[in-house]
Amino acid sequence: MKHAIRDSASSSATALLITMIAFHSSAWSQAASTPSAEMRSEAREAQPQQNAMPDTKGTGPYPALKEEVATLPLHVIYRPADLSAFSTKKLPVLVWGNGGCSDDGASSRLHLLEIASHGYLAIANGTIKSGPGTQPAPAVVPRADGQLPPPATRSKQLTEAIDWAFRENSRSGSELHGRIDPTAIAVAGYSCGGLQALEIAGDKRLRTVIIHNSGIFSPEHAVRLPSMDIGKDTLKKLHTPVLYIQGGPKDIAYGNGMDDFNRIQHVPAVMANIDVGHGGTFMEPEGGRAAQVAVAWLEWHLRGDENAKRWFVGQDCRLCSDKHWTIERKNLQ
Repeated sequence: MKHAIRDSASSSATALLITMIAFHSSAWSQAASTPSAEMRSEAREAQPQQNAMPDTKGTGPYPALKEEVATLPLHVIYRPADLSAFSTKKLPVLVWGNGGCSDDGASSRLHLLEIASHGYLAIANGTIKSGPGTQPAPAVVPRADGQLPPPATRSKQLTEAIDWAFRENSRSGSELHGRIDPTAIAVAGYSCGGLQALEIAGDKRLRTVIIHNSGIFSPEHAVRLPSMDIGKDTLKKLHTPVLYIQGGPKDIAYGNGMDDFNRIQHVPAVMANIDVGHGGTFMEPEGGRAAQVAVAWLEWHLRGDENAKRWFVGQDCRLCSDKHWTIERKNLQ
């Protein structure tokens, strides 16, 4: 089912931050492959505002934190601050690829803190390079040929994060010992990070996949992100339900994402669009509406929550009647 997309209000500061994110992870088409000098300047001006935004604890029942740990370098951990509740109740795991395939594991911190607050262990590639207490990152400078530099992270880091979670669950002395559900693993990513998520979608430990503002380049596109030309055949690796969350027709990844969805025939798939463009709702409080949808999807597929399922299933599903969203579905039971 579909219904009309409506505009969502946002402050000018949020809009500027969204612009920064969008062009940090560009190269979705020839027209958007290289940020202009003006756009890069706007991104630099917006970053101090982003860094000044405080971390939030999330709206779930388990106030969340983010941290770096010595046993998993080049990753950022998001989890409930108090793990005492997770002895019989277990933590599902979400591994995350960043926008631009960047190594800033805090670039989607509000979104990931929100997910963690609902009793999840989320692990992002990279280290903490933005947010409170950090300094503005150096500007992304195109190479001499005008292209952006190669991605700072690789999809194998997502697999490393899953491996680490399994080790910590069984390691005596780990604060996560016995607290992780090894049957409840998901991968997700934003923009270029969504391509990283798709690249490991064949991992048999996965139960579901979420792709934010992303999609595999069609063969006719000449400009692609360096080292991320994974090809539409990658979609055949999917063996789990998959959710795409896109930013509507003005999202520069919209065409590629919609093409992915149309090609997927062998697994349950949902396409949810909200008319906010490529930046999504990542810089809105608690990750905005997209984070709410992601949590509902995870609760359904990793915890079997029937109330969460009703966000997506049935003629009167929650997203079907929400004016901010359009939804398309296939192969759902």
